[in-house]
Amino acid sequence: MRIVTFNINGLRAILQKNFLADLKTLDADIYAFQETKYSEDTFPPLLEDYYLYFTNSKNKKGYSGTLVLSKKKPLNVHYGLENGKYDDEGRVITLEFASFYFINAYVPNAGENLKRLPYRMQFEEDMRSYMMKLDKIKPVIYCGDLNVAHQEIDLKNPNSNRHNPGFTDEERNKFSVLLNAGFEDVYRYYNPTTIKYSWWSYRFNARVKNAGWRIDYFVISKRIINRVKNIDIHDEIYGSDHCPVSLEIAVD
Repeated sequence: MRIVTFNINGLRAILQKNFLADLKTLDADIYAFQETKYSEDTFPPLLEDYYLYFTNSKNKKGYSGTLVLSKKKPLNVHYGLENGKYDDEGRVITLEFASFYFINAYVPNAGENLKRLPYRMQFEEDMRSYMMKLDKIKPVIYCGDLNVAHQEIDLKNPNSNRHNPGFTDEERNKFSVLLNAGFEDVYRYYNPTTIKYSWWSYRFNARVKNAGWRIDYFVISKRIINRVKNIDIHDEIYGSDHCPVSLEIAVD
């Protein structure tokens, strides 16, 4: 199975670019998109022969939003975390398949002056608890814009970004706690020393200079890490301030 995660930073905007052609090139069985910023009740035509599931921000139009396209119909679909928590901001979609759970998430940013850091920390606690409960039933594949550069290798300028959103000790530690709970960061597991980024600021020609961050991930249950066939960060694909990440894994 081939899965692609991509923060598209606005569905309407990216549809004006090479988005649909890029999707056909990526040729995934499941596409997970974040930050659709789409508040309508229906989506415009995207790809044929895919089941479409989405959630958007209920209280703030043009904000957040997640979307999943799947060739295979899931057994169940769940929005938000337990009891629908965080679905008011359209943060999470879970698809249950026969042999695994698939979670697409747009993790909250800690925000300017870290004003949302407590909210972010609670999200991390709730997500880890949710994943651990699912993992007791069947393996988990968790992906999306997780809004954290876990290690210094995961961003261009670690020294100048310490204590900035996405690179605080608190956020990095929470990611470590998640991994220690039975999960693996797939890209770093297979590429322990590779420097490659998935997000670049629109300012200061950051993408041209490759002054980026790796904040888009696949995190999976440790017991299926050996099923991974390939993982890649597609920094050759434009259209957003993020780029897609693809995973090929032997699951049904």
